[in-house]
Amino acid sequence: MAKKILVAALIAAGVLSSAVAQAQDGSFMVRVRAVDVLFDNGQKDGLNTVVGNIEADSRWIPELDLSYFFTKNIAAELVLTYPQTVDINAAALGHIGKIKALPPSLLVQYHFTDLGAFKPYVGLGVNYTIFMSRDNIALGASVEKSSVGLAGQVGFDYMFNKNWGLNVDVKYIQMETDVNIGATKLGTLNLSPITAGAGVSYRF
Repeated sequence: MAKKILVAALIAAGVLSSAVAQAQDGSFMVRVRAVDVLFDNGQKDGLNTVVGNIEADSRWIPELDLSYFFTKNIAAELVLTYPQTVDINAAALGHIGKIKALPPSLLVQYHFTDLGAFKPYVGLGVNYTIFMSRDNIALGASVEKSSVGLAGQVGFDYMFNKNWGLNVDVKYIQMETDVNIGATKLGTLNLSPITAGAGVSYRF
């Protein structure tokens, strides 16, 4: 019995020490970034044959990212922003309307931790974009309600101390939506942006 109690105590001590070590590094990280969204503006099907080349204006947006570290190397990051207005332009018609897009992403990251204050990472996950104000486009056109696609990232944190750091991050987000007039599909607009951002990190 005494041996069993001793073994249980040792296991409990090991679990506790592991939890304390993890807590010292901080299991959570918040990043606030300014992000330049560069839309791909690719097109499929018949869009450009009807109204000319259709493009979405690139723009700067604020971004809030929440991360949880399962281990010192593995983390999950939730990427958030508020609904963004996307201006749509056509070569033959000029500005033809605007839609709103809310594009949260969830990524699993691998962090490289043996480089001192410099902590690079890579991530892979999924993006789910919700489109709103979908029918504010000329010709009576509208876009689909949502899109689902892959998301990938590379970036790094440079930590000034155990809590605060500088973050630089680049993502590719697969994002496309069908453009319809009534029940007729006019084509597919491939937005799929590359986003480049910089900001601050706080780990706790």
